Amino acid sequence: MSSVRSKKLFFIFSVAIPFLLYCFYYYGMMVKNAPYKFSEFNYVSLEFGYRDSLLNKYNSQTGEYQYVNKKDSVIKMHMRLNEADLLYLHRKAADLGFWDFPTNELGSDSAKHVARYIITFSYKRKTKKVTFDANYDGPEKLVDANERLIKEIQKKLDEAEKR
Repeated sequence: MSSVRSKKLFFIFSVAIPFLLYCFYYYGMMVKNAPYKFSEFNYVSLEFGYRDSLLNKYNSQTGEYQYVNKKDSVIKMHMRLNEADLLYLHRKAADLGFWDFPTNELGSDSAKHVARYIITFSYKRKTKKVTFDANYDGPEKLVDANERLIKEIQKKLDEAEKR
């Protein structure tokens, strides 16, 4: 009976505890050194339109919002997203894997009237900027993730405009 108990104690002290300590150390360093933390968040920016003219723009740092309405008039206004909206967008970008997106996701040059989106998330230590064309023919999951992130940003802008 004593030998079974001593084997269990030996296993716990020699394998399980060092493994758990290593996990805490390793993942603690990963979280501590994460390049994209909301506490270091500066701004999110979205520009979109056709390749030759990106008339629709929003920058959360300056609050400048410009868009083309249904009558082809350019509307300029000052609008701020609240901290909850910015945190939501930060987390949505992380969920969709925005930090791993390629920088340039450009479609074929033959199509001139294709929507182009430039999404920028800026932090104190790093900035991630992605240029995405609506006709980009990359992996389907990547295209879907880009489209979902763009819809989420536009949804938050629409909600803020209604407030």
